[in-house]
Amino acid sequence: MKLLSPLTAGAFKLPNRVLMAPLTRCRADADHNPTPLMAEYYAQRASAGLIIAEATMVMEGNSSFWMEPGIYSVAQVKGWKAVTDAVHAKGGQIVLQLWHGGRACHPLLNGGAQPVAPSAIPITGDEVHTPEGKKPYVTPRELRDDEIPGIVAGFKKAAENAKAAGFDGVEVHGANGYLLDEFLRDGANKRSGPYGGPLENRARLMLEVLDAVISVLGADRVGLRISPLNSYNSMIDSDPVGVTTYIAQQCSTRGIAYLHMMRADFFQAQQGDVMTPARQHFQGTLISNMGYTADEAEQAITEGKLDAVAFGTSFLANPDLPARIAAKASLNAPNPARFYSPGPEGYTDYPAMS
Repeated sequence: MKLLSPLTAGAFKLPNRVLMAPLTRCRADADHNPTPLMAEYYAQRASAGLIIAEATMVMEGNSSFWMEPGIYSVAQVKGWKAVTDAVHAKGGQIVLQLWHGGRACHPLLNGGAQPVAPSAIPITGDEVHTPEGKKPYVTPRELRDDEIPGIVAGFKKAAENAKAAGFDGVEVHGANGYLLDEFLRDGANKRSGPYGGPLENRARLMLEVLDAVISVLGADRVGLRISPLNSYNSMIDSDPVGVTTYIAQQCSTRGIAYLHMMRADFFQAQQGDVMTPARQHFQGTLISNMGYTADEAEQAITEGKLDAVAFGTSFLANPDLPARIAAKASLNAPNPARFYSPGPEGYTDYPAMS
């Protein structure tokens, strides 16, 4: 199968094209430190062509999932080093997804601090998990232009910490309605000035972050994830194909290791084809994600539409997913009730093939 064949993506020599998508699992401790249980979880999935670890806070005070990990403290770097060592001991490769929650953060998770965003527009129609139960999102504070260099610096420091923690590279999280995506798409960004208005301005923060991270690791160890169609976290854009085209061109010029595309909308509110323009305008390794079966992934790769597929819940529930695909074996069913709860249940207790 092409899906199980090797792939070169920038500096990465991948044994197969079955990648593990970034999955928020909320198994860090109360100080956002990675735990030994997380090391066990990722090591179990080391047969992935590449593990893209979960969304990880680049700066303190920007939590939106309560028990998600960070990469801004010495203790967090030490905790992640145990994870990368465990994955490398099993022969795997792992990159860290660098993330700022933006308006998806909540005061109850961040010492009362108001979340920040490109514009003072809240997420609606959903609630956030907090220590006091599920709560509505609050209206964010619009970031000032003079605060934005501090955000870029936070991502750069996070990349330095990821390198110190032994990661093989990083993926910049520019998707799913978090800070960089909020700036990028015109449904959430209504500001004026150098970071608002035309697409080139709205993309400025994402590209400044990308350049800062590249300065630490080199372009060939950096990826970017975007979701031009996804309406999760109250997101929309008037021209998702235009967004895709511009970002793909900018990423291609920079020579990054890969572009990771979420191909559709979780809620089917927005329709369109963003994979074709991504392929046309990005000359590097193109990864796609969202609901692929192994057969569909194989067909898309064989037809040259993309180079690899990042599997989410199927990798969550099947730590040996590449072997199962090779054997055409049945898959364990994921347990959504335990996606975000603490402990090993629904995390490290999914069985491998007998």
